[in-house]
Amino acid sequence: MKTTMTALALLAATVAAMAQDDRQIPLMEVEGDADRDFYLVEQMNRPGELEALRDVVGSEAVPLAVEQDGPLQIALVYPSADVSDFWARMYLAFTKRLDELGIEYETTEFASRQIEHSLQATYTDQVIQDKDIWDFVLFGPSELATQADNIDKLAATDDFTTFVISFFTPPKYLENQPAGWFDFSAAEGAQLICDYMVDRLGPDQVYALNRGIPGITDNQRSGDFAACVEEKGNWELAYEHYGEYRREGGFDGTNYIMQSYPEAKIIHNANTAMAMGSVEAQLAMGMEDEIFSTGWGGTGLELEALRNGELDATPMRMGDDVGAAVAEAIKYHLEGRENELPRIFLGRITIANNEMSVDELNALEQEAFRFSGVGALER
Repeated sequence: MKTTMTALALLAATVAAMAQDDRQIPLMEVEGDADRDFYLVEQMNRPGELEALRDVVGSEAVPLAVEQDGPLQIALVYPSADVSDFWARMYLAFTKRLDELGIEYETTEFASRQIEHSLQATYTDQVIQDKDIWDFVLFGPSELATQADNIDKLAATDDFTTFVISFFTPPKYLENQPAGWFDFSAAEGAQLICDYMVDRLGPDQVYALNRGIPGITDNQRSGDFAACVEEKGNWELAYEHYGEYRREGGFDGTNYIMQSYPEAKIIHNANTAMAMGSVEAQLAMGMEDEIFSTGWGGTGLELEALRNGELDATPMRMGDDVGAAVAEAIKYHLEGRENELPRIFLGRITIANNEMSVDELNALEQEAFRFSGVGALER
């Protein structure tokens, strides 16, 4: 049975929802709008909203202030069957923060791999068909453009509240915007890892890319990185391989790079799975000390590879921020305070690298995974 709130909370929620509906999208026009098909963070968030939620997420939990008459029903549709532990950690952080907030809930997971676009569409239709069941739907798109129609359909369903996880670029063409977007900025991460690598390795390098799936995420993780190192370091791109975010793709791409483009001594991988495949290929060829390779996200597997000297650097997300922020957003909605929330939440990113001491890496890991726990998760 779907959870209802007390009469007072319901009234507050109605007033807050009316205020939320008054938010114009976009809030402002900015330079370059005509060249983008998505909104920027500053076009969706009012001043101070993101910072305020970050402060809440980083502080002790304040319990839910209204009564529930039963557990929330929460559907999670996401590519959690992939190698990356991002989704598992998101789930742990999300549920543990809900527990701290004193929110009663039951979750149902609809898992897929990141390349299983049609399976996500099937799950979306199933969730909408059973719309009376759900209070909240957390949707992690396999790829944003591919799943845009499904996001639109979910957001258009009034029976539940939809949050999108792992993307922060709301498409302009959506007729219905979800209640919130929760992610880390891939563009920010690309800039940070570019600056770090150009500073550490110097100009005029030859490099290769293990890219993901064509789309906005890879455009930022790989494309923005490539543009940045060309501009700031005059680096030359030898080869780019689309590995579909899979371990096998990183392994095959790296083997081809080492054999056909031996001049490329730097390999930039666009996610954990491909980075692990790339490391595996380098180890098999005994080339791990000759190639500078990156990961993406700073997951437990990547940090383990950094400590082992198998990986060199990665843009590290303070991973549990996202799951905790989604839990807090649910609390705000239950309390009728959703008009205080940013439409886009972004977690923090820093560069973890193999020049850091074990103590430094451990401290980053403790902070990033304060809910989900340190070390590689068992799959």
